[in-house]
Amino acid sequence: MRTVIEPFRIKTTEPIRLTTRAERAVALQEAHYNVFLLDAEDCCIDLLTDSGTGAMSTAQWAAMMMGDESYAGSRSWKHFEQTVRDITGFDHILPTHQGRAAEGILCETLVKPGDLIPNNSHFDTTRANIEYVGGRAINFLCPEGLSTQDESPFKGNMDVAALEACIQQSGAEKIPFCMLTVTNNTGGGQPVSIANVRAVKAVLAAHGIPLVIDACRFAENAFFIQHRDPDYADKSLLHIARELFALADAATMSCKKDGMANIGGFLACRDADWATRFRNLLILREGFPTYGGLAGRDLEGIAVGLREALEESYQVYRHATITYLSRHLSEMGIPIVQPPGGHAVFLDAKRFARHLPAEGYPGIGIVNALYLEGGIRAVELGSVMFARRDADGREHPSPLELVRLAIPRRVYTQSHFDYLIEVIASVWQRRDQLPAHRITWQPDFLRHFTCHFEPQQGQHLQ
Repeated sequence: MRTVIEPFRIKTTEPIRLTTRAERAVALQEAHYNVFLLDAEDCCIDLLTDSGTGAMSTAQWAAMMMGDESYAGSRSWKHFEQTVRDITGFDHILPTHQGRAAEGILCETLVKPGDLIPNNSHFDTTRANIEYVGGRAINFLCPEGLSTQDESPFKGNMDVAALEACIQQSGAEKIPFCMLTVTNNTGGGQPVSIANVRAVKAVLAAHGIPLVIDACRFAENAFFIQHRDPDYADKSLLHIARELFALADAATMSCKKDGMANIGGFLACRDADWATRFRNLLILREGFPTYGGLAGRDLEGIAVGLREALEESYQVYRHATITYLSRHLSEMGIPIVQPPGGHAVFLDAKRFARHLPAEGYPGIGIVNALYLEGGIRAVELGSVMFARRDADGREHPSPLELVRLAIPRRVYTQSHFDYLIEVIASVWQRRDQLPAHRITWQPDFLRHFTCHFEPQQGQHLQ
């Protein structure tokens, strides 16, 4: 059949509060024009993130009822550990309360001031954890990944030549590890090919540099490989995932993505010395190594969710929803990152709001307009989130100005997507009226979460 249906039935529902435009205008002003600061109940459709916002299955809920809340060595820990080891092949598994905790332990343990950490594209918390301990996060995205309209199948790949040049210039001793983010969230949710991982690994191995996978969306990346690389067309998603992890020395993961859970993560590695150092800091930061800041019921839910993310029927449905949304937007001429990513549709803010310069934060203009128009909460992935600032405060814009519409897993139906399309189309029709914004207050790290904006005087969107 041509129609892809949801491979599940809905058993419980959660009410959505339908707000008026006047209510939303007040809420946005009170939130200092930063949608992170809105109350969730004031958002009709919440696409701020796909992290921890999905719906769990009956199998996950049933497993959670079996949660063993023993402090040390619980049954739930053993179930979690065995599942992660079976998928990744890593010897040492350390649970954490979410992915950024795993990143924090990795960086606090291994990164020294002045160290360089290459990546295809660091996401926000990864970069912040590196910079917090004095390291420097460097992106080496492949050239095609910087073009929002390039149709290359693996635009999340790392630029291997740039990586080699960096190592030659800085010296391998300044690079404690290299990272690959799969899929590449910052670059539009684009996948990384197995061939690219192999090439990166070969360069690193020649210089004795370990490879760490940011595995938040490993199952979605495996699905892309299966469908875009003929050599893997007949391979299962589990087989592809195992091959991916086999090339790495360690991995961090937020299980709030392809763990299909509302909380949780892990840090895993092969090296026993690394594991000992990680474990010592884990006890200080997260808790005993067999629960890592999680309840036993959470460990059970994640163990089931990791398997469900690798089910073919789920991934077919997941990608069909992204395709449905992206196709309708493209047919209306609305600029999005092509080809569509795995967990979100990314609006190309540079082309959407051509009249706004990077310093006017076009992504924020679009995000706020979507909320005012229809109660849609999206997120900017542009110069607010990823600009670099010199010591003197001078800001260098992000190469990409995007607005991410992150789709929670198993939450919204087709009518929600149809409504979303109508809202985006309405904003698109009045795109020339989108105001520039300026930052009136910001913290030192991860400013996008809590900073305050205001529209430029006289440019409030009507």
